[in-house]
Amino acid sequence: MRGVTGCFPFLTRNAPAPAATPLPAASDILDCSSHAHGSGEHKETIPCDGLCDFLIPPVPAEAWDAPPRYSSPSAGYAFDDAASSTVEEAVDAVREELRALSLSIHAHPELMFQEHYAHDQLTAFLEAHGFAVTRHYKGLDTAWLATLTVGNGGRTLGFNSEMDALPGIGHACGHNLIAIGGVAAAIGVAAALKKHSLPGTVSLIGTPAEEGGAGKAILLERGAYDGFAACLMIHPTRGEKLTTGLASTLAIERLDAEFAGHTAHASAAPWEGRNALDAAFVSYAAVSALRQQVKPTHRIHGVVEGRDWAANIIPDYAKMTYMIRAPSYNEVMALEPRMRACFEAAAHATNTTLTYGTSTFMYDLFQNSALGGEYARVVQARYGMRVGVGPVAEVRASTDFGNVSYALPALHPGYAIPTVENGGNHTRQFTAAAATAEAHEATLLAAKGIALAGLRVLLDKDFADQVMRDFKAGKPQ
Repeated sequence: MRGVTGCFPFLTRNAPAPAATPLPAASDILDCSSHAHGSGEHKETIPCDGLCDFLIPPVPAEAWDAPPRYSSPSAGYAFDDAASSTVEEAVDAVREELRALSLSIHAHPELMFQEHYAHDQLTAFLEAHGFAVTRHYKGLDTAWLATLTVGNGGRTLGFNSEMDALPGIGHACGHNLIAIGGVAAAIGVAAALKKHSLPGTVSLIGTPAEEGGAGKAILLERGAYDGFAACLMIHPTRGEKLTTGLASTLAIERLDAEFAGHTAHASAAPWEGRNALDAAFVSYAAVSALRQQVKPTHRIHGVVEGRDWAANIIPDYAKMTYMIRAPSYNEVMALEPRMRACFEAAAHATNTTLTYGTSTFMYDLFQNSALGGEYARVVQARYGMRVGVGPVAEVRASTDFGNVSYALPALHPGYAIPTVENGGNHTRQFTAAAATAEAHEATLLAAKGIALAGLRVLLDKDFADQVMRDFKAGKPQ
């Protein structure tokens, strides 16, 4: 990831200055020491289920009484005044176009790997705004890449746009907002590079199948993120007005265990059979007993599947699909052999044959401290947003962006949109919330925040180096 010194004498560069009220240090926002990233063999990452309830650490309450005014103030922290203003102006200039794009995607919800409408709408939009677009990127039919480069020798900054919806309830995780949030950030940074002749590349990846398909993990394995100095994205969640936060997520592994037995007449000759359904039930009981001996922060949940079952036939096939979740990759890896022991004991007890499907994995979210500190300074000083400090009491989410954050410096802020009580992510109420004007405006603020934090990676070599040092200091081996 080669870079440039970032010296452009015709632009005003301001060192970070204290705001009217003290801003939280990056170490206060991101307790990276709480994540023990040790050694361990990385699992192959293919489709895996997730849960996206990106809670924000506690902040003072303020009611969602009306859409706040989101015009960019003339004062406030900025590493580069001129370039920062250009980013904001460019985002504001396409505000209504982005609103129409968001509502269009919201009105056409598509499940994982089927985001054809969103793919076509987003790529056409970005082409119209001067980006070079690659459709059907890296062998995924609904993935895409939009890039814009100015000059030579600059670093590459990445953003992500998610697109997929949920079965039956549409955009209940607000991926229509994530989609246009990535577009807004990319357009803003591209405008600054062009207007001020700043060398660098902005790359926006359209990432399918976050909701159960681990699209980013697949793209990562295929080299889509190679050469990025950093990658950023945003995610809406429930919370108070003008709040944002940075927290980790749960690592998650999916285990598929299949039992093969032998059919027999359940009454006439049951002794001739080997009961795969019994193996599944013995496994289920063993895992339920195991739950008593795992930490409160760990989660184990699963289902039993079968085929051609009948009450008068000894079943010869059963499948267990289980999810293991924990706050870190290492904790999941420590729990995995105990889960496998439950399946293996059941196979021995029932004289059935056990085979495993390919293990799939989403890593916990490894937030970059330097990027997080810059994002917090920007959104608090420029937009009056309140940044949640400290850990969330109960981390509940898993995301394939965790895999990206293990591979390169990354940031994934959550930000609040208005919803009703018990109307958080993955509810019909959140689907409705994701189409509101308030949600759109909140998305543009968060998008400006990651755009300005990412822009500094392109403009300031010392900062880019610090971002990489922070990544390497906690990078899993």
